[in-house]
Amino acid sequence: MAGHFEPLAGGGAAVALDEVEISILRSLAVQLLELIGPGEEHGPDAADPLARLFAEGPSEPPADPALARLFPEAYGEPGTEQDRQQRAHAAEFRRYTETDLRARKREDALAMVRSLDSLSVAGDQAAVLRLDPDQCRQWLGALNDLRLTIGTRLEVTEEDDGEALFRLPDEDPRKPMVMAYLWLGGLQETLVEALMP
Repeated sequence: MAGHFEPLAGGGAAVALDEVEISILRSLAVQLLELIGPGEEHGPDAADPLARLFAEGPSEPPADPALARLFPEAYGEPGTEQDRQQRAHAAEFRRYTETDLRARKREDALAMVRSLDSLSVAGDQAAVLRLDPDQCRQWLGALNDLRLTIGTRLEVTEEDDGEALFRLPDEDPRKPMVMAYLWLGGLQETLVEALMP
């Protein structure tokens, strides 16, 4: 089980994590929360569900490339040739969906932090993290968002899938981020496999 998820009887998955792994995952999830931001649920209309339902979000894509990857354009990529109607549709779609998408991504990252905080490690022993099916879904979302964010920072594209990153010398300052990117990919892959029937 060390280093990869395994299925649990009755649904869900489990993974053994040592103190360093817990610390790294928690730190990355907290950084993701900071990147996504606090959200509208902390605003003046937070207690009014009707106001939240009809609240409008931003109409322009985020300037930060990592956020733009987490909240992509619905109709074409920014900077490409789009007609006015496509831009209007993309702005309208973003206005009514990004706030909810941010809230879901925030909930996924918070679920990761909370489940990691519930673990206790004794000495050199690894702690076993057990996730129910709902927690697995949230972890999959958070792992995916972390990989997208780190991959964007590393300038990984769909065409090269980061092949050049495998050949980075150890002294390259990007090496720790590359190792985290690869490790998160392994966790994500084994979690998906553990949930397959």
